[in-house]
Amino acid sequence: MDLWFSEYHTPNVKLAIRVDRQLYTGQSEFQRIDVFESPEFGRFLTLDGYMMLTEKDEFIYHEMIVHVPLAVHPNVRRVLVIGAGDGGVIRELTRYPDIEHIDMVEIDPLVVTVSREYLPGTACSLDDPRVSIHYEDGLKFIRRCEATYDLIIVDSTDPFGPGEGLFTREFYGNCYKALREDGIMVNQHESPFYQEDAIACQRAHKRIVESFPISRVYQAHIPTYPSGHWLFGFASKKYHPLKDLDEARWKAYNLPCRYYTTTLHKGAFYIPAYVEELLKDVES
Repeated sequence: MDLWFSEYHTPNVKLAIRVDRQLYTGQSEFQRIDVFESPEFGRFLTLDGYMMLTEKDEFIYHEMIVHVPLAVHPNVRRVLVIGAGDGGVIRELTRYPDIEHIDMVEIDPLVVTVSREYLPGTACSLDDPRVSIHYEDGLKFIRRCEATYDLIIVDSTDPFGPGEGLFTREFYGNCYKALREDGIMVNQHESPFYQEDAIACQRAHKRIVESFPISRVYQAHIPTYPSGHWLFGFASKKYHPLKDLDEARWKAYNLPCRYYTTTLHKGAFYIPAYVEELLKDVES
């Protein structure tokens, strides 16, 4: 008997992946958590039936959400990560010896527990001594912060359920307040391709533009995410993602990556015409 995992991207489109076996299923206080093993994508994690990551393509998402801001900001010492219970963002951050402290705020402890056991390739750096894990609501955590961080990475789920509050004007305003005078915030920005997702992109971009003086969107191509075309938001108090890119400084870290390069960094901010139009509608 064939076993398949299916996720609807729209009422008329779905992703289906053949599954060898289900490794874990559980219900936390916040969501259903499942881990499957597949012949094509290896192990993959879903929350409430939505794909979060696969072993085969997670490197794209995690490299692009981490290395882009770190190639721009010249002096990142303290980082706040909201979400990211699978550990992939932490894995990439801990490759930088200059980073002194990382606060990770994850609302669901079970996501971390499951990732440690079943996804050790992403959760491998959660015990780094520079990392402090806080199991609480990111919205509440950030209200207490002021001028504390050089970089905030918002690795949220989709803008409904447990992650809904991480797409509000209040949240982005609190991120601005929690950053130092030259801080950067990066967030996952959803896909611009399908109508419902595009509306979520517009809404998030509008709220970020209202909160930060510099706000740009960049892209990556992630096969298992809706449409495969994914956006990230780059918001900053001071640094421009292209004008302040320091290729020589970043290359001096000598970090081998499978997706990110400083050349790709520049190209990622040149977005398709339909996405430009989508975002222009709210930038004014």
